[in-house]
Amino acid sequence: MPRKLDLRSGQPVWFAYRAPAVPVEKLARDVTTDVLIVGMGISGAMMAEALTREGHSVVAIDRRGPLKGSTPATTALVQFEIDQPLTKLSRMIGRASAEQAWRRSRLAVVNLRGRIAELGIDCGSTGIQSLYLAGNALGPSQLHDETVARRQAGIGATYLSHEPLAQKFGIDRAAAILSHDNLALDPRKLTAGLLLKSRARKARFYAPVEATTIEDSRDQVVVGSSLGPTITAKHVVLATGFELTDIVPATAHRITSTWAIGTRRQPRNIWPGAAFIWEASEPYLYMRATADGRVICGGEDEDFTNEDLRDSLTADKAARIAEKLGRLFPHLDTGPEFAWAGSFGTTTTGLPYIGALPQHPRLHAVMGYGGNGITFSQIASEIVSSAIGGADDTDKELFAFDR
Repeated sequence: MPRKLDLRSGQPVWFAYRAPAVPVEKLARDVTTDVLIVGMGISGAMMAEALTREGHSVVAIDRRGPLKGSTPATTALVQFEIDQPLTKLSRMIGRASAEQAWRRSRLAVVNLRGRIAELGIDCGSTGIQSLYLAGNALGPSQLHDETVARRQAGIGATYLSHEPLAQKFGIDRAAAILSHDNLALDPRKLTAGLLLKSRARKARFYAPVEATTIEDSRDQVVVGSSLGPTITAKHVVLATGFELTDIVPATAHRITSTWAIGTRRQPRNIWPGAAFIWEASEPYLYMRATADGRVICGGEDEDFTNEDLRDSLTADKAARIAEKLGRLFPHLDTGPEFAWAGSFGTTTTGLPYIGALPQHPRLHAVMGYGGNGITFSQIASEIVSSAIGGADDTDKELFAFDR
């Protein structure tokens, strides 16, 4: 069963804002359901909402409780722009597949925004433009090629050279790509809102409960729990973030540590349009503003999973992130009021793994989210709910475990 990871440490900025409480029950007896979801973070919440909307009975469990895993560690730049640039992804998996992955990511952000509006979830959902700055991974000419590639795929993009970038946004960089209709939101409030909507449709939530065994047969899955009772379901969805179970096949998946800071409120100092900003660099810096004028900035990623080492570096990493932020925007007060560390899973292509596990058609998993966790969670909720409902998603092969 899962290797237990301390998925985050420090004090994420989202704890400055109150999220609704999500009631849970104690698992005191055996239960039966259509779908069991393991994990009650953003992925599990989206899955629960999608499945209950389709009329399935749903049980969700979490070994900590709702909203307590890696979800609060996200900086919640909900972008359709995949970590792997379209030009690079095209070389890895072919142009047609790369374009389709980018289009599906674009559609997922549109769908998520519509779903939030339809459900009336109060999570500060706002459409935001984004700037992808030239850096050591992609210079101005490569950014220009990336802009052309996106347009050819039907994805809006505007190339900004140094002068218009400086004039419009006050940023002194050689070039950038300007995109529109990404999404800013509060991830804890969104997760709570989705879980509460699912609960209103009779979803049952049990925590703290850990899944200890999974036994699947042709027509059902029986999951043993740390408390003793079993949960029998027609399907199980593993939405456990980066804590992977033994049954999930080995893939080109690795765990990366990241760090982030949140500044004091300073709405008058925020750059024009409060655009999301991220760099075409290794390691890259990424930043956004909150609705009340804090700046959230993260980066300095490193490939390791030692939580003690990760946490011991937080003070130094926070200072380095604040310094980089200050170089980009000298007028900002970059002193961290919040600093935290987190872990996330990445894949070689930047695309997640989503779908039924090989040889286990009733077990579905989602993993390898990289920097697009919330966007990919939306795609996962669409693909998995279609599969459980007996329909085929046209893009499922792009994300399949045996791709």
